[in-house]
Amino acid sequence: MAANPVIREPNKYKPMSPWADIAAQISVATGSPFHVEETSSIGGGCINETHRIEGNGRRFFVKLNHADSLTMFEAEAAGLQEIHESRTLRVPVPVCRGANGSKAWLVLEYLGMGSVSRGDAAALGSGLAAMHHCSSEKFGWARDNTIGATPQINETSFDWIQFWRDYRFGYQLQLARANGHTGKLQTLGEQLMARLDFFFPGPQPVASLLHGDLWSGNYSFDLAGQPVLFDPAVYYGDRETDIAMTELFGGFPAVFYAAYREAYPLDPGYATRKTLYNLYHILNHLNLFGVGYLHQAEQMMKRLLAEVR
Repeated sequence: MAANPVIREPNKYKPMSPWADIAAQISVATGSPFHVEETSSIGGGCINETHRIEGNGRRFFVKLNHADSLTMFEAEAAGLQEIHESRTLRVPVPVCRGANGSKAWLVLEYLGMGSVSRGDAAALGSGLAAMHHCSSEKFGWARDNTIGATPQINETSFDWIQFWRDYRFGYQLQLARANGHTGKLQTLGEQLMARLDFFFPGPQPVASLLHGDLWSGNYSFDLAGQPVLFDPAVYYGDRETDIAMTELFGGFPAVFYAAYREAYPLDPGYATRKTLYNLYHILNHLNLFGVGYLHQAEQMMKRLLAEVR
């Protein structure tokens, strides 16, 4: 059986519908013939088209995008596999990915989802703590990926402050400048980058396996009430970054935090660092969606700088 084969035919004409190519690839990847008998569009994604496909008594979840999006899908599949192999929290397992002349796709295990209100949020908290106990010697990851639609640079480093300065905060600040956000934002950003050491008075954090984009839209519960993660932006870094993002937009119940802290207590310095870590995501939103996030980014920088003055 071929392991996760990839179709690459960018120079050949293909019909607009990719279903025949996808079905053929699923057949090879699973070792069992598959034909698409029914497709259903599934809402919820702002970057990709999402579909449920059915045939031969089986179902799969499919993401579609432009043909040049294959690299993004390859990175997402690798991230899902990384979490799957940690044997901590469930993710939809990648089946195959590929592209033809018109579309790129990622085929995943189809998981039926239950009610979030009836899911085991404590299991989500303890499972995330277990995932964060999976560690690496270096910060970063073996490949770059994306945070939303923005490239996320995962060059490895033994120095967390340097990694965060160069590949997270500093990178988003450079994008903001290129997008015309100069002036006060850049002045505050440069001042903050020069003082990052202040926020890390103790030993540097463990390089933990991170989801990387952990907001409420990227978790749910299966039909048995067990937690499921999806749409990751995986890398190895300070686990506080995942926890911080859960607080940025809300949507995680108190029992989640209680279970996490019981399994893996947080350092008191997290209360301040969560603003620093969430600044990365607010700058990303500024770069993706525009000036509506500018004031929030500047206020977060001022709040952080007030801590060191």
